[in-house]
Amino acid sequence: MAAKPNSEFKKDLYRAILTLETEEECEAFFKDLCTIPELKALSQRFAVAVMLNKNMVYNKIVEATGASTATISRVKRSLDYENAGGYSLVFERMENKE
Repeated sequence: MAAKPNSEFKKDLYRAILTLETEEECEAFFKDLCTIPELKALSQRFAVAVMLNKNMVYNKIVEATGASTATISRVKRSLDYENAGGYSLVFERMENKE
């Protein structure tokens, strides 16, 4: 049996994530899926995105998150150019739930 192409693995991952119903389930899944450094990197990038979305300046974001300016710049590019629109979608949905 031939291995699935990487795009199919990604689709499987996205479908798996969509089955999660609670924050606790999400936490358990990501703890199993990711190494501690990977999880820290993902959560740091999301924190950077949240802070950039609130128009915080780089030096404050570096201070609050420990992220490098290169990481902050990459996240900012995603926000500015709406690479896939994922950040905006999540921010809007999170805001609507509050």
